[in-house]
Amino acid sequence: MAQFRDNPAGAAVTRVPATMRAAVYRGPDRICVETVPVPEIGRGEALVRVVACGVCGTDLKKIHTGSHAAPRIFGHETVGVVVALGRGAEGFAIGDRVAVLHHIPCGSCYYCRKKAFAQCDGYKRVGVTAGFEPAGGGFAEYVRVMDWIVAGGGMVRIPDDVPSEQATFLEPLNTCLKGVKMLDLQADETVLIIGQGSIGVLLASLAARSGAKVLASDVYEERLRIGRDFGVAQAINAKTEDVVKRARAETNGRGADAVILAVGGHALIRTAMDAARAGGKVMLFAQTQHGEAAIDPGAVCVDEKTLMGSYSVSVDLHQEATEIVFAGYRSGYDLTRLISHRFDLEDAAKAIAVASNPQPLTMKIILAPAA
Repeated sequence: MAQFRDNPAGAAVTRVPATMRAAVYRGPDRICVETVPVPEIGRGEALVRVVACGVCGTDLKKIHTGSHAAPRIFGHETVGVVVALGRGAEGFAIGDRVAVLHHIPCGSCYYCRKKAFAQCDGYKRVGVTAGFEPAGGGFAEYVRVMDWIVAGGGMVRIPDDVPSEQATFLEPLNTCLKGVKMLDLQADETVLIIGQGSIGVLLASLAARSGAKVLASDVYEERLRIGRDFGVAQAINAKTEDVVKRARAETNGRGADAVILAVGGHALIRTAMDAARAGGKVMLFAQTQHGEAAIDPGAVCVDEKTLMGSYSVSVDLHQEATEIVFAGYRSGYDLTRLISHRFDLEDAAKAIAVASNPQPLTMKIILAPAA
């Protein structure tokens, strides 16, 4: 049985093995499933047995680019069961099903006062780990949730009637809700979402709640069909139709009031800018790697188009996002329909390969340890 640092001083704990299986990042494009120690917990912390973890595009970029030093255990869309609590970890009990957020801002710095939580130095600290340098840890059997995450609202109890897989969408949905809120969409406006992977569908379905007209484009008809299942009726097949011309046709020649680019890379930035009306907004949502990209400066200056970005979650939207995911499931907003592949932890390398080489029906991928 695993030992915990403050166990003699009153930690609550159920039976936990000393070792576990984990998908360890060993360098660019190298994921090795290994046996590693179950992480110890300290005061105010929790140990969570992972039930499911979503594979995120930011995980893939880190794995492929080598932007983070090895070894690490990635995975941050984590859901599991509390199996141990350090002394002082209040509000939870052994056996609670929880979704885990790996970032919580300090709440008092300059950036937090400006509501730019993702820029807070405290927020940038990763507070969930399965060992090695903290990196989320959800691609493992157990994760240690650090004290400021537990105390700061980063562990969210899942209602009994909500499936664990639905709860894995809590973090990605919050990121999408943040982006949509930043656009301040009005009912008489039109928004175009370029890309209809699972994130694009989330963005489109959330944008529809504003009452604005929603256009969605993708090169795969299969993905557009999935988007229609979530109420995104105005679909544009970018293989057969000019996205910019369609956006203008739907808006009396103006262009979309807002455009969200939900596709990684820089190739479609110009398309997004061209599809936006004069005075409109263009949001980069998937451009998480630093570098250079060509833009038309006149579109920003003369045409007064706003180029903006949105990254990660907002704690201000935490409650609303939780309601959408949990209460929404009860009313038919079943996000598990976006899951196209499920892999056992032992097949983590295969899961990463499938996620990195998406096919028309590749949407959300879930990694789960064996029962």
